[in-house]
Amino acid sequence: MAFESLTDKLQSVFKNLRGKGRLTEEDVKTALKEVKMALLEADVNFKVVKQFVKSVEERAIGQDVMNGLNPGQMVIKIVNEEMTSLMGSETTEIAMQPGKSVTVIMMAGLQGAGKTTATAKIAGKLKQKGKKSLLVACDIYRPAAVEQLHVNGKKVDVEVFDMGTGHKPAEIAGEAVRYAEKNGHNVVILDTAGRLHVDEDMMAELQEIKRQVTVHQTLLVVDAMTGQDAVNVAKEFDEKVGIDGVVLSKMDGDTRGGAALSIKAVTGRPILFVSMGEKLSDLEQFYPDRMASRILGMGDVLSLIEKAQENIDIDEDKGREMAGRMQKGKFDFNDYLESMKQMRNMGGLTSILGMLPGLGIKAGDLESVIDEKQLKHMEAIVLSMTLEERSNPKLLSPHRKHRIARGAGVDIAEVNRFVKQFEQSQKLMKQMGGRGKRHGGMFGGLGGFGGKKGGFPF
Repeated sequence: MAFESLTDKLQSVFKNLRGKGRLTEEDVKTALKEVKMALLEADVNFKVVKQFVKSVEERAIGQDVMNGLNPGQMVIKIVNEEMTSLMGSETTEIAMQPGKSVTVIMMAGLQGAGKTTATAKIAGKLKQKGKKSLLVACDIYRPAAVEQLHVNGKKVDVEVFDMGTGHKPAEIAGEAVRYAEKNGHNVVILDTAGRLHVDEDMMAELQEIKRQVTVHQTLLVVDAMTGQDAVNVAKEFDEKVGIDGVVLSKMDGDTRGGAALSIKAVTGRPILFVSMGEKLSDLEQFYPDRMASRILGMGDVLSLIEKAQENIDIDEDKGREMAGRMQKGKFDFNDYLESMKQMRNMGGLTSILGMLPGLGIKAGDLESVIDEKQLKHMEAIVLSMTLEERSNPKLLSPHRKHRIARGAGVDIAEVNRFVKQFEQSQKLMKQMGGRGKRHGGMFGGLGGFGGKKGGFPF
């Protein structure tokens, strides 16, 4: 998960601030020195860090803050606001042409940044908003680039236009726009060629495409894992071709977060999307305020709710039925499987917990608390049961449990422990009554499973 190290360091600084009844000017300056070091280690641009710390310090060292009822909390609030401002404050959408006009979006980026994947994901997102997109294969150099776009286009059910590799990209773009106008597409997304590094040929080709067709939005895809290199690439593209916004890819990787915090301040161009994984749903709209909250360890409940709405495939009647069973402590292993499926669609338990505020778990400790491998074992145990056994856990005799253990490839002790935890969760849900009703279909069926100590994180 992105920002883990930065989040943990900032949380440590804020914990010290909260522990003080009143703050002195020296307390604030000492805390901001640590914030400065944490940001530099996260590969945030040096000039950006310097200005950020100066802005926070000017606001924090004032009578209202120092003598307030909760000065530590006030300083954290200021850091949150300044960090949001640093990343652009306002959420930026792709600017669409009005009416029936075709909006042309040109995707650019270096090789390996995830441009082709991001291109298809954006088409999928626009489709959800009622847009009819046409993906255009303008990368005529990289082996299998055209085929990759076709594969990705199929995944999101969006048409792909290509003319093979025997035509110039600008010519392909021109023909694609004409095809789109004739066939009722209102968005054309050009997947252009990348290079291993920024060079004159790449820039000349992009400029030629812009001369051939009217490009309304130029979006640059940069690899968040490259830190300040991503910022430098964005600056160079903007100066030579002109970009309207940035898509940050691989934010789920081992990234320190410097690019997200620096790009807007250095280039003046907004981040439109961040990509947190391979699935279509892993491309998220970039909200500066939500990202600041995540970085500061305050969670991101709004994004979690949106993710749930997008990914949880459960109708209202089914949800009410499951909630009723949970309230009575009568949920079964089928409910457990349903909850596991929903949770996986949302990126897994670790991803979900990372968006929840106030758990008291450091970002870097989430994986040590949640054992995803153990969750897979539990799922294998349920899948080794017969349909009758899943619906009626009371049927699980010692003989049946031995058969299930062999089928799941686990020790019999693990099956016994899992079934016991399940029964305890049923009793707990029954005792809690109304709470089971509230949580309905989303995680209720998880019972007490997944924690490394056998406990339940919810």
